[in-house]
Amino acid sequence: MSELPSGDIRPMCVDDLQRVLSWRNHPKIRQHMLTQHVITAEEHRHWFERSTHDPLRKIMVLEHQGQPFGLVHFTGVQANASVDWGFYLAPDAPKGSGVLLGQSALAFAFETLHIHKLCGQVLDTNAASIRFHERQGFSLEGRLRQQVCIQSSHRDLLCFGLLHTEWSNRQPSKDSHVES
Repeated sequence: MSELPSGDIRPMCVDDLQRVLSWRNHPKIRQHMLTQHVITAEEHRHWFERSTHDPLRKIMVLEHQGQPFGLVHFTGVQANASVDWGFYLAPDAPKGSGVLLGQSALAFAFETLHIHKLCGQVLDTNAASIRFHERQGFSLEGRLRQQVCIQSSHRDLLCFGLLHTEWSNRQPSKDSHVES
């Protein structure tokens, strides 16, 4: 089985602010967020400054061949902890970018941050994110009924979880090889 290439993951920096804000405010992205208003540049800058000074948060940009294509953030980061995550791709990210994001972000979470469990919450109307979590091996752990009010409509929030052991068991063995 051939392994897909992985993307590079690095901390978000000041130079990324405008690009990431344009991704976040794009209607294709914003419609799936818990906060759906258009984020101002000032609001975005304050979020970034607070986040970069918080040792329990990691905001990472994903790149493939030097081109940024997505963002992933982790909150509650501590070794052997349960950590929340969120992510999105650039609206114009090429096909297959979700696979790269999943591989890179999960490897970072479990191998670099050494977390125990990764937790995600998804609006029940976000079919793509639900499929993404399922394909990455996450288990649906709960449904918070009518948890979020968006545009005067209450929506369910689905809770997903992936344990380090579950992720590790899905990885190809580094020692495996085919002899001729």
